[in-house]
Amino acid sequence: MNRNDLRRVDLNLLIVFETLMHERSVTRAAEKLFLGQPAISAALARLRALFDDPLFVRTGRSMEPTARAQEIALLPPLLRRIRAEAPGVVLVVRRANYLLMPGLLASGEISVGVCYTEELPANAKRKVLRRPKPMLLRADAIPGRMSMDDYCSRPHAMVSFAGDLNGYIDEELALHGCKRQVVLAVPQFNGLASLLAGTDLVATVPDYAAAALAASGGVRAEPLPFETSQDFELSMAWRGAQDNDPAERWLRSRIQMFVGDPDSL
Repeated sequence: MNRNDLRRVDLNLLIVFETLMHERSVTRAAEKLFLGQPAISAALARLRALFDDPLFVRTGRSMEPTARAQEIALLPPLLRRIRAEAPGVVLVVRRANYLLMPGLLASGEISVGVCYTEELPANAKRKVLRRPKPMLLRADAIPGRMSMDDYCSRPHAMVSFAGDLNGYIDEELALHGCKRQVVLAVPQFNGLASLLAGTDLVATVPDYAAAALAASGGVRAEPLPFETSQDFELSMAWRGAQDNDPAERWLRSRIQMFVGDPDSL
């Protein structure tokens, strides 16, 4: 929880947000929540101001979530649990990645974070939440699983926080005597579905990201056409100074409840 610039969030807005994520329509969201369309539109305007992002953009008859909206999709169920158990808690969410996380923890700007990283401040604690498996994401309509040759010949999109065009998949391919051609690098997993749509691009993403993106429609996920040797860990990290703080321990337990995957450990 951020100790600075705390802002109280109207959790009713997040109910509207969650409904829009499912319905992808102001009209259907209004019907489901028994509200008028102007009320939903007003709530969406407040959400956009709160998160400083459009959150949903119209594509044809549907409203598709932006990358920022996908990032915060975990919040509604987590916040419902928090409100039920500890209604006095103030939660502030910060956008970060594995490059920023160590500095945010060291400075005390955040007390707990979820990320891929082993380079943490000396006083930080760490707990593995899940060990994701890589999956292939594709938008084409070609039937059947993709072969190794097809995988290497297709253009690839990848997520790169640092902006480089090489990742662990390239190291894995090298072990098989193969290589791929990366033609697009983006800073977030979310939003890949819309980028792949209508192209022959493919992407390799963690299984949980693949499932979320495929559930939104327009892309499908399948296992890679080769075995990988590296294991990656999605961890929760927190400041050692708050290791025994009862409130922080309770919050970490709830994060583990909603983010962790015992089957992958």
